[in-house]
Amino acid sequence: MNVYECVRSLSSVRSYTDGEVPDEIIMEVIEAGRLSPSAHNNQPWEFVLINDRAMLREMGKYCTSGSFIVQVAFAVVLLVDPRSKWHQIDGTRAAQNMVLVAWSHGIGSCWIGRIEKEELKSYLGVPNELDVLTVLPFGYFDKRRVATGKSRKSPDEVFHLNSYGNRIREGF
Repeated sequence: MNVYECVRSLSSVRSYTDGEVPDEIIMEVIEAGRLSPSAHNNQPWEFVLINDRAMLREMGKYCTSGSFIVQVAFAVVLLVDPRSKWHQIDGTRAAQNMVLVAWSHGIGSCWIGRIEKEELKSYLGVPNELDVLTVLPFGYFDKRRVATGKSRKSPDEVFHLNSYGNRIREGF
């Protein structure tokens, strides 16, 4: 699947099936995060890979909007250095790279935003100078349970040519 097809078909997955993800694919996913571009090539991130079932269950306590993390094959805790001016943007770019690479392999994910961050940092032994940006769960999923036909605004509602208000209706 090419990148555009991944973007067009990507959906958040919150229900996972059993199935181990091969180590080579896991490494490809986290490598996609490491290889992400960043402002001034600062690379303000570190990644904690969690593939231990007991730890994933425990992490469910800290991921208040992502209790489904207990079902996944693995998760990545994305840490960022807040001293880097663009750490949130750079970290988000790394997260999206990982999600897209996983999706290209038929592996779903969902950004977990509501996290008991300090408790999770303590549980994982993360140093105080780093922040938890997100937790990304990854795993195989039942494709019949994923939303299709995403509702999106039409191009003429969001595209402007050369100035705001000059709507692009049918190409340019």
